Amino acid sequence: MSGPVTLDRREGPYGEVVLRRRDEHYEIIANGTFLMDTSDGRSERRLIDAARDALPDGSRVGATVLIGGLGVGFSLAHAAADPGWGRITVAEREDAVIDWHRQGPLAAISGRALADPRTVILHTDLVEYLRTSTDTYDALCLDIDNGPDWTVTEDNESLYGARGLAACADRLNPGGVLAVWSAQPSAEFEESLRNAGFSGVRTEEIPVARGVPDVIHLAVRPG
Repeated sequence: MSGPVTLDRREGPYGEVVLRRRDEHYEIIANGTFLMDTSDGRSERRLIDAARDALPDGSRVGATVLIGGLGVGFSLAHAAADPGWGRITVAEREDAVIDWHRQGPLAAISGRALADPRTVILHTDLVEYLRTSTDTYDALCLDIDNGPDWTVTEDNESLYGARGLAACADRLNPGGVLAVWSAQPSAEFEESLRNAGFSGVRTEEIPVARGVPDVIHLAVRPG
């Protein structure tokens, strides 16, 4: 395996973001923290399926989903490959990440999904959008950090507390599902979800090609 090659490096309002290639795979680094790469992707895909599977049977077809974080595009591509989803909205705050998908090497993953008429890309900060928008969804699939206990920026920490979870609940339709990706389980976050009024709180482990399993925290807004 060769060392990483930096393809793009940008300074933005939230710090530095870097796209690197390591052999045939791409990596995204934010403020010096490794976020994700294209070597696996099974947990990012499962994030979408787990949210859909947790929806009531009668509301799965045509369900709307908000994906928090474009990342390397696995979650978006997987959602767009499923004809059962209705509107697919992605909130991404980094210009660079959007560019890498629209005009850069990550278009190989997300190009077809971006061309899907169900797909909407919002160039916005997810945390601010959740607090200020009046849009509602059947599922929120959030993957903007390495987990509730390991955020990319300090501003993101508020997403996993009482105020942020209240905003998530406001953006969900009754019976809607919140799914949060994490590199490790967090019993404290599970308790925060219950305290915020969510039901059906559980954590699903996802085996990965190397290292400890990723997890998905799942919770339902009561009907």
